[in-house]
Amino acid sequence: MRSLYKRQLTMMVGIMILSFTLLSAAFMLLSYRYLISEKRDSLERNAGYIAGFTALYYQEYRNIQDELYSSYVANIALISDSFVIVAGPDGEILYATDGSKIYDYQNAALPASVTNQILRHGTYAGLTNLDGIFPERRYTAGLPINVNLLGQTINQGLVLVSADASNLSQMWSATATIFFFSAVVVLLISVIASTITSAHQARPLNEMAEAARKFGQGEFDVRVTSYEGRCDEISTLAEAFNAMANSLEKVETQRAEFIANISHELKTPMTTIAGFAEGILDGTIPPEREKESLQIVVSETRRLSRLVRRMLDLSRLNALAENSITAQETFDLTETMSQVLISLESKITSRNLDVDVQMPEDKLMVWGDPDSVTQVCYNLLDNAAKFAAPGTTITVQITKKDGKAVTCVRNLGATIPPEELPLLFDRFHKADYSRSMDREGVGLGLYIVKTILGNLKETINVTSEDGVTQFTFTLTLA
Repeated sequence: MRSLYKRQLTMMVGIMILSFTLLSAAFMLLSYRYLISEKRDSLERNAGYIAGFTALYYQEYRNIQDELYSSYVANIALISDSFVIVAGPDGEILYATDGSKIYDYQNAALPASVTNQILRHGTYAGLTNLDGIFPERRYTAGLPINVNLLGQTINQGLVLVSADASNLSQMWSATATIFFFSAVVVLLISVIASTITSAHQARPLNEMAEAARKFGQGEFDVRVTSYEGRCDEISTLAEAFNAMANSLEKVETQRAEFIANISHELKTPMTTIAGFAEGILDGTIPPEREKESLQIVVSETRRLSRLVRRMLDLSRLNALAENSITAQETFDLTETMSQVLISLESKITSRNLDVDVQMPEDKLMVWGDPDSVTQVCYNLLDNAAKFAAPGTTITVQITKKDGKAVTCVRNLGATIPPEELPLLFDRFHKADYSRSMDREGVGLGLYIVKTILGNLKETINVTSEDGVTQFTFTLTLA
């Protein structure tokens, strides 16, 4: 497997090499052309000076082989570090010097191709050894010597100025060497910088991968730290990773608590059922108490059935929450509450309770899932009837406020301690004061209420002061 570090380093080095290859090729080509162009312009300029001076000198003195002329041409050759040849119109070499020495080329002539090009086109430039006149190829520029006599332009010869091409090659080679070493230094710096950057990016990813492996082994307390101050994508990823870790740890804690709670809730009725059944079978329980014992077994069996049914309801609600497919339709909240009150009439009557209903006379249409909201109303009224003091009044109030239908279910009884209020909606939670009164409950009713309203994006809260306990939940008006 190729690591991110190796991939990024390879890509960076490849890009740098390709970039420097293209850049060096372009630079060398342009620099060589520039040097050649500069040298050509310099040689043509010097040839122009000599040709102009020769034309004037010839026009004045009719002789270009005296000492004054030779001195002038030699000085130009010396200053420009070039080789000057002055030839006749037929190409015969009349004068040749490099500034420090005058060369004798008697009976020697320029190549016909060079002579013809100067005479026809008025200029010549190129690399040549002039058919052996020079021992090596030199860059040479040539111009004609044109003299104006009696209003006519007459060609009196040719001027060639040449320079050693090895100087150009040496200059170009030196420039290329400097560029090459600069490129190597920049490439090394880039490799080092890329190595540090890649390692800086890969280290937190490796730590997150290791933390993820630990999560898979059940270690949910692992966190990725030391990246909060980076203020880049890595710090964002680390924050998201830690948030995920916190969620996983919370889910694992809830799962463990759920298993512990359900184990406890199942253990009690099963132990009771097994104990009475064994007592009846082995004769420990006398015949006259068998009916009473069987009634207890039936009661505990029904309790198990309720627990399983509530767990199935809870599973269904969780599935709805995960898939976000909770039904949304309009229905009459007052009719739903009235039907729940009718279904609980016997229980309310058996406890000698009164009901104070404060609802609109007309229909109150709201958005939601009618079945789920019916279960919310049933659970809240069932709890209110269960924990209300005998002979007191249960109040059911429905009002409108800010586009919401606000439903309050209030009863009179024991005050719930403030520290217990936030825990009422937890799974399997039963307040201490209710354990002696609610032997049939399993601690899932209010959790289911909270889950249903959460799926509907609604709220519920509870207050308990001076014996008055009130649950209030909202639904959106249609």
